[in-house]
Amino acid sequence: MDAEGSSEHEGFSDQEASELEELSGHDIVRVRASNPGPMTLSGTNTWVVGRGGAWVIDPGPLLDRHLELVLDAVDARGGLAGVALTHDHADHSEAVRTLLDARPAPLAAARGDADVRLEDDLRVGPFQAVSTPGHARDHFALIAAGACFTGDAVLGEGSVFISPYPGAMSGYLAALERLRLRKDFDLLCPGHGPPVRDAHAKLDEYIAHRLDRENRLIAALGEGRRTVTELLDAVWSEVPEALRPLATVTLAAHLDRLEEQHALPAGVERPSFEGVVW
Repeated sequence: MDAEGSSEHEGFSDQEASELEELSGHDIVRVRASNPGPMTLSGTNTWVVGRGGAWVIDPGPLLDRHLELVLDAVDARGGLAGVALTHDHADHSEAVRTLLDARPAPLAAARGDADVRLEDDLRVGPFQAVSTPGHARDHFALIAAGACFTGDAVLGEGSVFISPYPGAMSGYLAALERLRLRKDFDLLCPGHGPPVRDAHAKLDEYIAHRLDRENRLIAALGEGRRTVTELLDAVWSEVPEALRPLATVTLAAHLDRLEEQHALPAGVERPSFEGVVW
């Protein structure tokens, strides 16, 4: 991860400086929330973009110190021009209303109480929105300042879970391919983990990883494995027990994709997530 010092950050403690950094070569500040965990890695990233009216991407969880640092970064860059959400999961969106109460500005999001409704290819503020479904129905990447803000579509390390709603996995792979073909960014700014300087190599890696899982799943089905436990043991054997439920979610999305392609054998046990809103 490349970072450089800035006079905007003088006076912060070492801990605060580790949570607030300006990316070299790009007019972007990352503010990392102190909410580490198995799903959030080192914490949720909030991104502050531009000057003379900065935009905030994913205000993050409602943690007092995190919000203070976001406000400090915004004020140092001339105030708040707007807020955009990659998706509305709580670790990305919980602080939205508190931030907007403190610094009124328009909100751009794909669903919920938004001033601007995100759509594919829509331009809002400095950003172009790119639909990246899969992790969530409302998921968008946002492209500006030579960077792609990927939310939970692509992380700085590890992989993401894909939600099992109709068309999720196929839509996700198509979105990654669309991003891979673009030439207007060289940096990925993910929702979790460090920024990624070799953006297109990471996108290649993500596509290859997902297709490898699919091929391993097809092989396991060809061996006669049919239960959720058997398929997880064969295809997600390296996943820690604590993350097994998330692997089950992604397994369901892969099975849905095979069914779409008329490639799912009969008798396969399907995970159930009745009542869950993706």
